[in-house]
Amino acid sequence: MTTNNPPYKRVLLKLSGEALMGSLDFGIQPAMMSRVAGEIAEVADMGIEVALVIGGGNIFRGQGLAESGIDRVTGDHMGMLATVMNSLAMQDALEKIGKQCRVMSAIRINRVCEEYVRRRAMRHLEKGRIVIFAAGTGNPFFTTDTAGCLRAIEIEADVLIKATKVDGVFDSDPAKNPDAKRYQTLTYSEAIEKNLGVMDMTAIVMCRDNNLPLRVFNLNQEGALPATMNDHSIGTTVVLEETA
Repeated sequence: MTTNNPPYKRVLLKLSGEALMGSLDFGIQPAMMSRVAGEIAEVADMGIEVALVIGGGNIFRGQGLAESGIDRVTGDHMGMLATVMNSLAMQDALEKIGKQCRVMSAIRINRVCEEYVRRRAMRHLEKGRIVIFAAGTGNPFFTTDTAGCLRAIEIEADVLIKATKVDGVFDSDPAKNPDAKRYQTLTYSEAIEKNLGVMDMTAIVMCRDNNLPLRVFNLNQEGALPATMNDHSIGTTVVLEETA
């Protein structure tokens, strides 16, 4: 149900392709897709306009393909198509629970989804439709993290929310160091200077230069996505120095 005072007007959620695998080693786990779609719907029901960028690492990753001998540009194009596949799957999951959704691709595939046009995307969001931005930036050598940052800036999102497998940003790898400490709040300068791996450097710099707040949370905790909208103790918030 729509709330009178939603915490944000518009958000962009960045999901990795791996987030859709669930307990699988490859592809899409239907139960995980359904759960994530349900949580996205909960956010939309708060009266928040929701956009998504989904990676393609559960199917193809351009850089990995390049390391195996495939031309890097070709590999990145294959990775972009993988994001389109994930986006169409998420659109289907959302529509099955009654949410209007549009997939907009940075590369032209008009038979299966819309071409990305900023003004049209803004109009979809204003009408309450969930918008999924597919195919990254449409250019090789750029990650879907950078695509998420770019689209968030273009649509004037209030915040970029990145879903991960851990509870936020830590001072060291929590999988290797049980004493790793989670940052509640972090500045972009700290993230860059300490090379904390929040996102790739291009995306971090774009967020910083455009004063776009970033929140990082653990998608594996059921219910964390809608809870993150109101509870700033969840995960890590990355901001400019003067607002930290």
